[in-house]
Amino acid sequence: MRTVAGLERPRAGRIALGEEIWCDTERRIHLSPERRRVGYLPQDYGLFPHLDVAANVRFAGKRDRPDLLERLRIAHLAGARPRQLSGGERQRVALARALAREPRVLLLDEPFGALDAVTRRQVRDELADLLTTLRLPTLLVTHAFDDAIVLAERIAVIDRGHLDQLARPRELLRNPATAMVAELTGANVLEGTATPCPTGSTVRLTGGGELISSTPASGPVKIVVQPWELHPADPDSSTVTDEVIKVRHDHGRLVIRLTRFTIQIDLDDNGRHAISEGQPLGLRAEPANVRVLRPQAGNDYDQVS
Repeated sequence: MRTVAGLERPRAGRIALGEEIWCDTERRIHLSPERRRVGYLPQDYGLFPHLDVAANVRFAGKRDRPDLLERLRIAHLAGARPRQLSGGERQRVALARALAREPRVLLLDEPFGALDAVTRRQVRDELADLLTTLRLPTLLVTHAFDDAIVLAERIAVIDRGHLDQLARPRELLRNPATAMVAELTGANVLEGTATPCPTGSTVRLTGGGELISSTPASGPVKIVVQPWELHPADPDSSTVTDEVIKVRHDHGRLVIRLTRFTIQIDLDDNGRHAISEGQPLGLRAEPANVRVLRPQAGNDYDQVS
């Protein structure tokens, strides 16, 4: 982010917005930060404690911006100092200050890290609506996939400096390129051994049980199944069984954590369920939803087959 903003010089590479080149190390081009018109929202918000809300926003835009305060619903806080604001209010002020520059690019660094869970969801949804309206190119850095999937049109997953996958959120959920990407999305990732079968492959899981995948494979593999793609089944007739560890409600769904799996199921109209902690639970999944990852020589991650 600091490189895009012009605060750091990359050792090698090129940064451009449309046809405008901001940095090109081969051509020795490096536009200064003030020439890039970037709106930057740092993780700690970076508000000036000695200035009130209106002055913090004015500092970036060099003029009063009552329209931004109104749009972000903080006009009534114009005379307040940062220490008098809640976490969500400080975040809105920092966003107003970033937008006051009338930026061509918006950079958001973990923008919800300082917020509690309830405020986080509220502010995230508001930001999603605002970004949709602005249609402003935005780069968001976050460790939370829930935030990325709400806000982003495309997600780049970076692991130890390596770009594992760049795709739309639905594609990451449906076809994760590596085990790390799958785990980031909240998927179940388990090791096993695949044997070819007429419909794809049978994967015998480490720890017992097996699942059928529509993907042909042979030898050591990892399988990926999203929690909502696993369904309870009769333990006596199921090919894989696990023990229920924890059961909790989550926004109208039931989240069941088992020894090796996590699954999500819909509750009935009365919010009832017949699953209790400690019981064995059989599981089933459609073969098309059991994705196979193969180990790749020379890499410490698995590539979708």
